[in-house]
Amino acid sequence: MEWQAWFTIAVTLVTLIALAFDRPADLVFMGALIVLTLAGVLDFKSAFEGFISPSLLMVAALFVVTSGLKETGVVDYVGARVLGPVRSEFSGLAALICFAIAVSAFMNNTPIVAMLIPVVLKWCRKNHVAPSKLLIPLSFATILGGCCSRIGTSTNLVVDGLMKKSGIPGLEEMEFFEIGYVGFPCAIVGAIYLLTFGRLLLPARKELLQQFGESMREYLVELKVAPGCRLIGQSIEAAGLRGLPGLFLAEVDRRGSIITPVSPDTVLEQDDRLVFTGIVDTIVDLKNIPGLEPVAAGADAAWAAARQRRLCEAVISRSSPLISQTVRESQFRSHYNAAIVAIHRNGERVTTKIGDVRLEAGDTLLLQTGANFTQAHRNNPDFYLVSDVDGFQVARQERWWIAVGIFAALLAAMVMLPGDRATLAAFLAGGLMVLTRCMSTADGRQAVEWPVLTAIGASFGLGTALDNSGAAQYLAEQLIQLTQPFGPIAALAAIYMATMILNELITNNGAAAIAFPFCLQAAALSGTHPRPFVMAVALASSFAFASPVGYQTHMMVFGPGGYRFSDFVRSGVPLNLLMMVVSVILIPIIWPFAPAPVSHAPVAPVSAAADHPPEWPGRNGGPVELTPVRDRSMTAPPPVHRRG
Repeated sequence: MEWQAWFTIAVTLVTLIALAFDRPADLVFMGALIVLTLAGVLDFKSAFEGFISPSLLMVAALFVVTSGLKETGVVDYVGARVLGPVRSEFSGLAALICFAIAVSAFMNNTPIVAMLIPVVLKWCRKNHVAPSKLLIPLSFATILGGCCSRIGTSTNLVVDGLMKKSGIPGLEEMEFFEIGYVGFPCAIVGAIYLLTFGRLLLPARKELLQQFGESMREYLVELKVAPGCRLIGQSIEAAGLRGLPGLFLAEVDRRGSIITPVSPDTVLEQDDRLVFTGIVDTIVDLKNIPGLEPVAAGADAAWAAARQRRLCEAVISRSSPLISQTVRESQFRSHYNAAIVAIHRNGERVTTKIGDVRLEAGDTLLLQTGANFTQAHRNNPDFYLVSDVDGFQVARQERWWIAVGIFAALLAAMVMLPGDRATLAAFLAGGLMVLTRCMSTADGRQAVEWPVLTAIGASFGLGTALDNSGAAQYLAEQLIQLTQPFGPIAALAAIYMATMILNELITNNGAAAIAFPFCLQAAALSGTHPRPFVMAVALASSFAFASPVGYQTHMMVFGPGGYRFSDFVRSGVPLNLLMMVVSVILIPIIWPFAPAPVSHAPVAPVSAAADHPPEWPGRNGGPVELTPVRDRSMTAPPPVHRRG
C-alpha cells in the first residue's frame, strides 16, 4: 500500500476524532479535504466534485421544497396527523418511527426527513421533549424502511444497477420487494431497539430545552374567533387549546359575558374573545391558526395583509410619547403602522386586557408589523430596542393544494427518473414553489442549510480519497482474507462488516460501489453464487447508524438535534451490530449458498477495464479456477442431506 493510502487513513482518523470532540462538522470535513488536496492525494476536481453531485444538489433543492410545504401549512397538517394526538415522548417516538418506516419503503428517505424535521421540532417544543430524543430515531427509521423495497433508497438502486451490469447468470435485477425479505424483519427489530434500549442511549440536550423554560418573557394576548374559523363548534380541549406549553387560557369574553375559569368542555363560538397568557413561541403557534385574529386597536385591519407582516418586540423608552396612555388612546396602529398584540412588564405578564393597558417606560410590546418596521424604527427614540421574532409568518394556506401537487409530482419523478433527472426535477419543484407563490424568494434562500451542504459535499471528497488512494480496497481485502478459511457464512459476515465500516467512513452509495467487486470475489473464493453476498452489500451499505458521516439524513438532523459525534456512536453501534446479526442469519435462508454458476463464463467486477478478459479476481488479483458443477441449475439451492 502506497503512502497516499496511509496518509488518507490518518486524515480520516483525525477527522473522526475531531468530530468526536464536537468540532463543527462542516469545518472539520472542509479542513480534511483541503489537507488531502494540498498533499496531492486528490486533485482539485476530485476534491470538490462532491459539491455538484446529484445527491448534494438534491438535498439543497429539497430544503427549498420543504420550505414551501411549511409556508403553506402542509407540514403543520402532517404533524397534526402523525404527532398531534400524542403527548408523551414514548408515544411520539412510536408514532414517528412507524410513520417513517412505512413511508420510506416507497419514497426516498431524504425528502421524508427534510419534511419531518420541522414537524418534530414544533411537536417537541409544544410537549417539552428534547428534539435530540426524536431526530436520530427519525433518521434511523427512514433507513430501516428504505431497505424494505427496491426503490426505498438510492443505495438499492445503485446495487440493482451493478447487478444488471455484471452479466452474471442469476444476478439479474431485484424484484420490487425482494430485499424486503430481510429488510422488513430488520425494520421490526430496529424499531423495537429504538423504542427500548436505544431510547435510553439518546441524549436529552438541556441547552435545547432552555428555550421552553419559564425564564422566557410571558405576554397577555387577546384573540378573536373570526367567522369561518375551524375552531367554531369545538370544545377547548378538542381544539387543542388546553395544555399548551407555556400558555394558559385565562378567560373567554362572549359578547361581554366573561367565562372564567375556562372549562375544557367550553364550546367555542364565533366572535368569542380568548385571553391567553404565555410565551412568544406559543403565541406564534396560536396566530398561525386560520381564523384566530388579534384583538387590539387597528389589529383587524393589520391582519388583512398578514402575509406581508411580521412579529417583532419593542421596548418603550423613557422619552416615548406613549407613556401613560392606554393602548386604545395611543392610536398605535396609525402612528407606527403596527398593532400591539401583547405586553410584558417588569418580568411579569400584564393581566389587563390589551386595549385597557396604560403603557409605561420599559414595557416590552409584542407587535405585528410591516416587513420594514425593524429597519424603520431601529433608531426611533420612542423605543429602546426593536428586534424581529424568529419563525413567525402566517401560512399561505389557500395554496396548500398547489404545494402538495408539486411535492407529489416530485415524488413520482424521483421514483421513475434516474438520479440526475430526479435532481433536476427537485430544482424545478423548488422553482415552482416560488413561482406559484407558495413561498417568497427570500424564504427560499433562507431555507437552505449551508453548513449541512458543506459537510455533505466535503464528506464525498473524503470518500473519494479513501477510494482513489487504495485505502478502502486494502482494508476490504484484508478482512476477506482473514475469513476465507471459515466458509461462506464467515465470508458473508466479513463482506457485510467491511461494507458497514466503509459506509460509516464514506457515503452509502460509495460504499456500495466499492464493496460490490469484493462481494463477487468472496463468492468466487467460496465457490458459491454471488447473490447472497450482493444482498449483504445492499443492506450493509444502507444500514449505517454509528456515524453522522455514513448517511446524508444523519447530517440533516445533526444540527437541529444539537448532536455530537459520540451520540451516533453510542446509539448506532449496537444497532449496527444488531442489523448485522439479523442479516447474516436471514440472508442464507432467503438466498441459499447455491454453487457458482457454470453455464455462463465468470465475469470481472464491474469496475474492471472493459478490454480485460472476464475472470474472477483471485487473492492477489489473478484468476481463480472454479470447480465445475455437475448439471445443476445455477440458481438451485444445494441438495438437502437428510440424517438417519
